[in-house]
Amino acid sequence: MMTKRFIVTGGAGFIGSALVRHLVRDLEATVLVVDKLTYAGVPESLKEVGLDPAADIQSEVAALDFTAPRRLFFLKADICDVERMSAAFAAFHPDAVFHLAAESHVDRSIDGPGEFIRTNVTGTANLLQAALGYWRTLSADAQEAFRFQHISTDEVYGTLGETGFFTEKTPYSPHSPYSASKAASDHLVRAWADTYGLPTLITNCSNNYGPYHFPEKLIPLIILNCLDGKPLPVYGKGANVRDWLYVDDHVAALCLVNEKGAPGETYNVGGHNERTNLEVVQTVCRILDELRPRPDGSKYESLIAFVADRPGHDLRYAIDPTKLMTELGWKPARTFDTGIRETVQWYLDNDWWWRPIHEQKYAGQRLGTIKRN
Repeated sequence: MMTKRFIVTGGAGFIGSALVRHLVRDLEATVLVVDKLTYAGVPESLKEVGLDPAADIQSEVAALDFTAPRRLFFLKADICDVERMSAAFAAFHPDAVFHLAAESHVDRSIDGPGEFIRTNVTGTANLLQAALGYWRTLSADAQEAFRFQHISTDEVYGTLGETGFFTEKTPYSPHSPYSASKAASDHLVRAWADTYGLPTLITNCSNNYGPYHFPEKLIPLIILNCLDGKPLPVYGKGANVRDWLYVDDHVAALCLVNEKGAPGETYNVGGHNERTNLEVVQTVCRILDELRPRPDGSKYESLIAFVADRPGHDLRYAIDPTKLMTELGWKPARTFDTGIRETVQWYLDNDWWWRPIHEQKYAGQRLGTIKRN
């Protein structure tokens, strides 16, 4: 890649940590992770690229020695703190920013939308302002090479019927507080590009899955509930369709867009792996029947429990990634069948990572059950 120094916001989260691992391990880049370490921030996800959560996390920019011979630094900070963000830019001198810091769980946005507006909207605006101030100090060549890359979601487009796909031209129509906050942040990024000339990129991705996924999300929740013998909650009739994307395939797309994408452009990232939620749950059950049979010989599918649907639950998402594939040459390395098997096996092999979360942070309880009058 052309750029070698990256700020990654939300780098202790699911997609962010996968990106950081790739940048440090595979691309030998130098990375500054900026993460507030909310409930979903798990710095242990970066242990394999050298982070010591007990010693390496700093809360002040001045405490980080960016001249040290290492390639990973960690600043515990809130992106809403524009002064600290500006200080981080000035001290670290990034060539690009991957902005992934966000509140991301739809059910939690139903229970508490305010934090989603604060982080996803106000936080993005403050980070853009800090990046703009830093970008204006750069030489003309460095300004041209700099990128502010905003990672977003296909949920901003709303819902599809039984046919059709989201493209980069699809009008926005968000239906949850989460998707509305992400739509707002997308518009802010475009505004900073159009108004101030900041070289930005936006990617909108489909549902990610893979290792190190916080267990409030569907696939890890189902895996861990299976292992615990708990009911497997399926919203409504399980007919809602999502396009599933293995997280490392997403990371490869992000790096390709950062290297070759045209400033001001948007690229949709999807895996062409549409499945109903019920099909996803059934697939996980069948894999676990093979890899970790139940002691009594019963099938994991017997644990499926249909529960009341969540408010505003979009029927179907499906992305058309043609622009990314034809213009930049990306293609996913995994099908859903290969990726989901890898994912289930990872959870079986890595209870050191998920068990503390399961016992101390989130044990699988239902979220987002507020009723509309």
